[in-house]
Amino acid sequence: MSEVNRSASPQLGGWTRFVTARPRLALLAALVITALAVFAGSGVADRMGSGGWQAPDAESTYASEVLAREFPASQPNLLLLVDSGSASVDDPDVAAEAGRLAKRLDAEPGVSGVGSYWATRSPALRSEDGHEAIIAARIGGDEKTAGETLDRIAPDFAGERGPVTVSVGGPVAVQHEMQTIIQEDLLRAELIALPVTLILLVMVFGSAVAALLPLGVGIVAILGTNAVLRGLTELTDVSVFAMNLTTALGLGLAIDYALFIVRRFREELAGGAGPRTAVGTTLRTAGRTVLFSALTVAVSLSAMLVFPQYFLRSFAYAGIAVVLLAAAAALILLPAALVLLGHRINSLDLRRVFRPRKKRVTRAAGGVPSEGKAEAGAPGAGAGVGAGADASPGRGWARLAALVMRRAPVFAIVTTVGLLLLGLPFLGVKFGTADDRQLPAGAESRVVQEHIRDGFPGSPGGGLEVLAEGEGSPADHAELKGRIEKLPGVLRVEGPVAEGSTAYYNVLPEGEAVGEATQQLVRDLRAVPSASSLDVSVTGTAAVLVDSKDAIADRLPWALAIIVVVTLLLVFLLTGSVLIPLQAVVLNALSLTAMFGALVWVFQDGNLSGLLGFTSTGDIETTLPVLMFCVAFGLSMDYGVFLISRMKEEYDRTGDHEHSVTFGLRHTGGLITAAAVILAVVMVAIGTSRVTSTKMLGLGIALAVLMDAMVVRGLLVPAVMKLMGRSTWWAPAPLRAFHRRFGLSEGESAPDAAAASAPVPAPAPDGAAVPAGTSAAASAAAHSPDAAQSADAAGGVEAGPETAADTDLAKSARR
Repeated sequence: MSEVNRSASPQLGGWTRFVTARPRLALLAALVITALAVFAGSGVADRMGSGGWQAPDAESTYASEVLAREFPASQPNLLLLVDSGSASVDDPDVAAEAGRLAKRLDAEPGVSGVGSYWATRSPALRSEDGHEAIIAARIGGDEKTAGETLDRIAPDFAGERGPVTVSVGGPVAVQHEMQTIIQEDLLRAELIALPVTLILLVMVFGSAVAALLPLGVGIVAILGTNAVLRGLTELTDVSVFAMNLTTALGLGLAIDYALFIVRRFREELAGGAGPRTAVGTTLRTAGRTVLFSALTVAVSLSAMLVFPQYFLRSFAYAGIAVVLLAAAAALILLPAALVLLGHRINSLDLRRVFRPRKKRVTRAAGGVPSEGKAEAGAPGAGAGVGAGADASPGRGWARLAALVMRRAPVFAIVTTVGLLLLGLPFLGVKFGTADDRQLPAGAESRVVQEHIRDGFPGSPGGGLEVLAEGEGSPADHAELKGRIEKLPGVLRVEGPVAEGSTAYYNVLPEGEAVGEATQQLVRDLRAVPSASSLDVSVTGTAAVLVDSKDAIADRLPWALAIIVVVTLLLVFLLTGSVLIPLQAVVLNALSLTAMFGALVWVFQDGNLSGLLGFTSTGDIETTLPVLMFCVAFGLSMDYGVFLISRMKEEYDRTGDHEHSVTFGLRHTGGLITAAAVILAVVMVAIGTSRVTSTKMLGLGIALAVLMDAMVVRGLLVPAVMKLMGRSTWWAPAPLRAFHRRFGLSEGESAPDAAAASAPVPAPAPDGAAVPAGTSAAASAAAHSPDAAQSADAAGGVEAGPETAADTDLAKSARR
């Protein structure tokens, strides 16, 4: 067949013509833009914060801001742990050295509110064994400024100082050390993920050239997102944790999209189409699905924008940017590269060494080995996994679909019950807040916090502060203090410390700083009646947690509504069915049960903590389940769209429901599995982080992705679709009319576009014309047995007649 049908090429459509007309110019522009993105995104991690769990409009946030402004000593974020060795902290030499350290610290720019045990004699600042005490201070400014100040002053205070040894801790040190470790771990994860991903892609495609394309798309998406995040840091706070999501989704989704497009392109080439025609057909079919999939993932991630915590909002910023950039690179840069490469997409076939033996085996069996383009296309079979020498790759998935549909009630019930059982541990979830135990055991700031937590009375730096504003009399303040002291769970009340019309009390709880008892104490403090002249607010670590949980509970219904409603709408636009969108939402939710169960069983309860190298705190950070749900749900929709779109395309062509289910799983099962394994590798690499929250995010989403691709898509979807029968595709007449006008599909939706995507139909051997709209691969398959075999080797015939194996499998499924 000629390079391109001349009469068809002018009609390829505006978008296809734009992408393919000047491919070299498009790639050059992409190279320039990527280089600018590298420059614009440099140093982005240094400008990001490591907090963001606090709701900005909460009572605790307001009280913290007032106290930090009016009483810096009440909100210490820097703690110097002074260890006197075998001597007592009250030893004159120790006290003198501690006094000098406190005086030097007070003179440092950016540091205020310096206090110490030796100045206040507060029992809360002296360890119970009398060998350690605390110097507390507050470093002002935002997280970046505070981190720079800490870097400047820490070397002058940490280490041996005369008769004492000083260690640096406190919230600002914990956050700064966490930020540094995350950057180091992210670099290590990228160094692990990139070569492993490349190896897997070579196994999937066979061709080294084809394997490099998805990796290139992912790198472009990551670099572009870093530039976007760098710009956002000038406008708002962005969490450094979002960098992990950028890497994971940038590689994972870009590879997903590129797999889908390259596979379809190779199918069209194997069917006899020229590169430009193949690209045109690919963009109108797989390209549409990629765009649709990107929208569904972006919608799931955008739901995090309804939450006030910038930790969650940061993941929405990063996720939306990387998804859209990955889709843009897959739909613009990748087609341009495919036009230029043409049949060279199959070059550098690294599996060639195994082929001579396969050919000998084939000849011994009386077969004829495939040659030429058919063989070159073979590695791409449905993502190419496990094709081997089989001339009909994907038959294993078709057999699985037939088996599942023969025993649909059994598979539906057993799989659903199994997933629900895996999710049962989540019923015992306890929500907490991130603290120093997120860090590895040897981190200096964690060691300091552990000494304070285990060896000091109360909870220095982790108590509760009660802010009282107004022209209250001394009697009013004394009455308020008395009422606070009578509350259950109060160890001691210090204060009030007054400045004009503002005062505060320091309340030390009996239990843990963020335990259930302390959270209840926050609620009790807020319910304490006070004089009418006093406005009372409560802050502290436990108060921040209470407000964060309340903020998430208030906004969670809105986030779920956004995800569900938009998902229902988008899947309806794809399928024209009322039931498939409902099925998609329910099955996607079921696919996440294992992730949430493992979240509690492993990270909350501490199972496998030794193997995975983390310390269980007995709870789960409040925002993480929300984040993981939004990300994992979006990725599940990504795989669901790939599968459903192929089923829909075949159902529109044949009207055979069960055959369409078998066809869809056969032609996307390997693709989805390969994409899921690659994304899981990236997430596991991120899960090697030494920070527990990042480890939880990486390993949890890797589990969710694998469960969705292998269990839900492979077993539950075909079982449910068999049970629903042809009603799967039902919609009332008004909605059918709406879908005909506004709906989307992977197939050729417009007759003129369809006709343009294929060569001029030639008469079939029996004299019948090939129907308009038949793809290039299908047309060739319909006219030539050799071409049909070649197209099948490249991932299956798109719309051609069924092979005998297909027919047998479809009949078996119907039985």
